[in-house]
Amino acid sequence: MAPIATTLESENGRNASVGALGKTVSGKKLKIREYPKFDSLEEERLYRKQHLAAAFRIFAERGFDEGVAGHISVRDPILTDHFWLNPLSQHFSQICVSDLILVNEDGDVVTGDEPINAAAFAIHSEIHKARPDVHAACHAHSVYGKAFSVFGRELDMMTQDSLRFYESHAVYAQFGGVVLDREEGKRIAKALGNGKAAILQNHGLLTVGRSVDEAAFWFISLDKTCHAQLLADAASAGSGHKKILIDDEEAAFSYKQVGTPEKGWLAFQGYYDEQLTKSKGSFLQ
Repeated sequence: MAPIATTLESENGRNASVGALGKTVSGKKLKIREYPKFDSLEEERLYRKQHLAAAFRIFAERGFDEGVAGHISVRDPILTDHFWLNPLSQHFSQICVSDLILVNEDGDVVTGDEPINAAAFAIHSEIHKARPDVHAACHAHSVYGKAFSVFGRELDMMTQDSLRFYESHAVYAQFGGVVLDREEGKRIAKALGNGKAAILQNHGLLTVGRSVDEAAFWFISLDKTCHAQLLADAASAGSGHKKILIDDEEAAFSYKQVGTPEKGWLAFQGYYDEQLTKSKGSFLQ
């Protein structure tokens, strides 16, 4: 039987949804941080661009870069059929807010002076079109992600962190070379379905979210989860010890604590704060 979250019974919906306890000895209730409310769509646009630029810097620090491969997009809150992307030839570690490129649904550059990755447009445009609830998508050729992708299989639910992807990830079991065809983008979007992640066979990882923060954290976590499974599978094969998997009831219960959009957004904030301090805010330019 799955456990019951009695520890959180006295918490409000927001705190409970992210597993936060927030009451002082004096009885004062403390609220966990959450996605901000904006006075204008222009303010939200800037926020999304700032967090997109930070995500690129964070990806670079974790080795989620390889030449000009990899891309992250965020939907524009004003022109909702447009999205912001990275310029094709700029290293993730150098990207600032002012470098970001706004493209329309036809792939035309609306804001910016640099070309974009054609594969990025083919994939992201179809995902944003198919999923109105998705405001950001991440794709990169991370080492553990592409190593795990060659098996063309879903993750085993074997660790608490893997439960972030319980019944919320899929495999795109097809490799057609570099994705330059929008029809291929449509097939990837169809494979993704309503989930938060897709393992692209022989290729790499793809994650999505309601915010770029959420999508970026899912990518970080998914790559680490692929790494953990590669290690566990190798150890199991070498030692003969059988892996112990988490049953469906416990997985479904735990998903509500570790796999929600609110938890994904919150989990990214520490990375953002760290990047802000390390770079002295240079990515905000």
